This record gives sequence, structure tokens and C-alpha cells, in this order.
Amino acid sequence: MEQVHLASSGTPGSRKGPLRVLLVMLLTALVLGGAVPYVAGPGRSYLSYLVLARQVDAAGSALAAEEARAAGGDVVQDYPQIGAVLAYATGGFAETVRARPGIAAVGATRTAPVPSPPRPLSGAGGFGSGAASDALDVPETGDDESTATLPDPGEQDSWNVAMLGAGVRPGVETSAALLRTPAAERGVPTPEALHKVMVAVLDSGVDDTHPDLRGAVDPKSSASCADGRPDARAGAWRPDDGVTESGHGTHVAGIVGAVRDGHGVMGVAPGVRIGAVRLLGPLGQYYPENIVCGMIWAADHGAKAINNSYFADPWKYNCPQDPDQAAVVAAVSRAVEYARGKGAVVVASAGNDGQDLGAPRRDERSPNDRVSGPPQSRELGTECIRLPGELPGVVTVTSVNRDGQPSAYTNYGRGKVSLAAPGGDPDSGVQGAVVSDWPGGQYTALAGTSMAAAHVTGAVAVAAVLHPDWNSEQLAALLASTAAAACPPAGQGCGDREYYGAGIVTLPR
Repeated sequence: MEQVHLASSGTPGSRKGPLRVLLVMLLTALVLGGAVPYVAGPGRSYLSYLVLARQVDAAGSALAAEEARAAGGDVVQDYPQIGAVLAYATGGFAETVRARPGIAAVGATRTAPVPSPPRPLSGAGGFGSGAASDALDVPETGDDESTATLPDPGEQDSWNVAMLGAGVRPGVETSAALLRTPAAERGVPTPEALHKVMVAVLDSGVDDTHPDLRGAVDPKSSASCADGRPDARAGAWRPDDGVTESGHGTHVAGIVGAVRDGHGVMGVAPGVRIGAVRLLGPLGQYYPENIVCGMIWAADHGAKAINNSYFADPWKYNCPQDPDQAAVVAAVSRAVEYARGKGAVVVASAGNDGQDLGAPRRDERSPNDRVSGPPQSRELGTECIRLPGELPGVVTVTSVNRDGQPSAYTNYGRGKVSLAAPGGDPDSGVQGAVVSDWPGGQYTALAGTSMAAAHVTGAVAVAAVLHPDWNSEQLAALLASTAAAACPPAGQGCGDREYYGAGIVTLPR
């Protein structure tokens, strides 16, 4: 998740918590009621693998499954949309399957083994529609004890939304009165019009019992992909409060589409339907198969925008020289292209490392699913990329502060980033961060490119209302041109393409 520490509020620091021994993690999740998908095997350890056929269709996935099983793998999910399968195996599985005809790539998606493949899903699985449910009597998700919550902000000081929709530019204070102006008078689509558009939030889960989101989350478009398999059972999309930072997705969803009713916060696109897709699994990772599953689910359910405020685990940057990482890049790339082909704008956070994505860089965090020892210190070239933000066609978003200047933590890079959006300053307290929803009907202030990406996703929803027949490329181009038109000349706020891309996102009219 792409958020940074708020110095004055006690919010979570880095995207990942401390390293934990695998067995302890599993047992803790079990005690807390988290969904533990692994059943101990007979003294064996497994890795998960994505197997990609050369043929990118259902026939390709059938071949991939056949070859995976022939090599002793346990195929737990097929992705016919992209000619791939997810398999669990031991030993030299990858080397064996890579040598088979018709196979394009095979790669381990984790470095820490698990005791067995995930147990079978009981109930609604597959990429069909989710369960229509009003089962809001499920206990509400508790807040992460490490995150400071706030009183109901009453939609006050929504500087971040005003920056997008009120013509506010760097150095200009926002106007609460302007924000209270009816949407039609501000040129913003009505909630009724926005409700015809669905956007997907791929994240840690969304608490649809939150007052700001109760009418926004669409159960039929929501699911869990927390182990790479679509689980459409009622409530599967909700966060697991036994997992660190599980409230992140609720915060992101509030920025995208919190209802406008005078309470809580106001989303960029109030009224939009949200497909909540939980990627964060019980081990606290966003593994590639979770991303592939979520991307396909969102595309197949008609998302016009897909928000990705995270980076793929376990490698912060994936390098093509490594056959495992190359396979991961290929699989996520296929999923992104599938989604874009179905009409979705894929939006991703640029990251919070203060790094130039167009230059060589250092990775000192990977692999971040290891159970012991220090991370590797890797000197990387520009061929090593973050997923999904550095894939072709993805709208990659940097962060700006309340004054419109680049946030100190934001990644950047000429030709590597698309747009800038409000992400806030973690050193300026609550007023300098982005206030949004938190599980359990609460609110908190966070800062990061996670928050910035969510603003762009909301803006895509507005564009989709104005141009319902446009494809993903046309919608993305509209946001770029609108941002560029609102950008003052170079030297006055957003002319540096390295940090801003086309400019600060502005709601199209």
C-alpha cells in the first residue's frame, strides 16, 4: 500500500509491518478469525507459480494446466482470459514446465513456502457475478490499533476534492462554500448519473458497512482475490482486521466515492458504484496472482477504472533477467491489457520512495515475504519495474501537497508518470494529509501516492459519465488533456513533467 507515516497522527509507517515468522503469522490469523487458506501438509513445503501459455486464451490456459499437472503441480485456479493458471508445487517444477512446448513463462510468485496449496473454496467461486447481499449484520471491521482515528469531519476542509473540481491551483485556499454548491452548478455529474458507472478498488478490502460507503459498494461487483481465486461469497470483499493495515482500502474507497450527505467525507465521484476487490491475503502480501485475479474480476464486471494503490509482492521491482520475475511481469501485464481491452482505465500509485523511476535505483526491501534474515540490497537498472504502475498503458499517479507542490516522498520520472493528484504531506499533521474513511464507521488522515491514485480513479468515473461510449485510451487521454489545459506555464506550479506528468488531475466538464 502506498501511504507514508503521518508524524503527528500516529498512522502506520511503511507499507509493510515487521517481519514475522510464517508459523506465527498463520496461527495468529487463525486465532483472530482471519481466513487461513492453507492446511498443513505431510511435511512438505510449496511455492505458488504462475504458468503462462504462449496462446493467450482458454486453450492456452488448458495447455498450461495440463503441463503443470504433468509436472506434479496442483492447479488451483485457471485464468482463461489470459492463457494462464495458478499452481502450487515443490522441487524443480518451474524448470520442468518451462521446457515444455507451448509454454511462454513460469515463475514463482513468492519466496516463502507454505505448508500446502490453499484448501478448496466452498461457495461462490469463479469469475461470474458476485452474491447480491444485504448481510450487513456481519460484525463491522475494527480499526487497526496503530492508526489514530478522527471525529466525523462533516465534509469540512475538503482541500483535496476542491483542488480537482473548483479550479483551485497551487497556493490558493479552498472554499468550503464552493464545495457545498450543488453538483450541477459546478459542472459535476449528479450522483444518479455516477451510479451508472462502476469503478473497482483493488486493495485490502472495503468496509461497506461504513456510513459513507454503505450505498456505494456494489456486492455483485465485489469479491475477494486474497489467494488468487475469486471468492464472491457475501462479505468476502471486506477487510480482515487480523491483517496489518487492512483499513487502507476503505480509506481509498472513501476518496473515490464517499456519499455526499454533510457527514464524514466527500468523495471525488459521490454516487459512483464501487466494486470492492480484496487483494490483501492473510499473510499481509499483494502477491501477483491476487493482482491477476482482481484485474480480471474487475474487467469482467464492467469497471471503467481500476484503482491500484499498492505494489506487487514479494519483489518491489521485478527484473526481466530473473525468470520468475519475468513470468510475473508477463502475467500482470496480460491482466492489465485484458482490463484495458474491456474498457477499464488502469490507475496505479507511483510509490513513496522518492525515487526517479527513469533512472537506476536501489531496492533494499525485497523479498518482503521472507521469514528470516535481512533483505537483499539490489542495484537495479531501469529495466526493473514496479507492478503494476510501470506497465505500458497504466495511468501512474504522483502525489502533491496542499500547495500543489510535489510531496517529498513521491516517486517521479519523466515519461514514467502520467498525472499528479492530492496525496498530502505526512509532516503537516491532519490538515496537510487526506482525511477519508476507516473501518468501523471511523475516519483517519493518511498521506501517500495511494491517496493520489484514488483521486484519479474518481476523475475517470466523471469522465465516463460524460463519455459513456469511450474506451480506456480515450478516457485516459481526456484526463491528460484536461490536466494540461489547467496547468500554468512552467515555473508556476505544474510544468515539470518529471513530477507532474501531464499536470494535476482536474475533473473534466
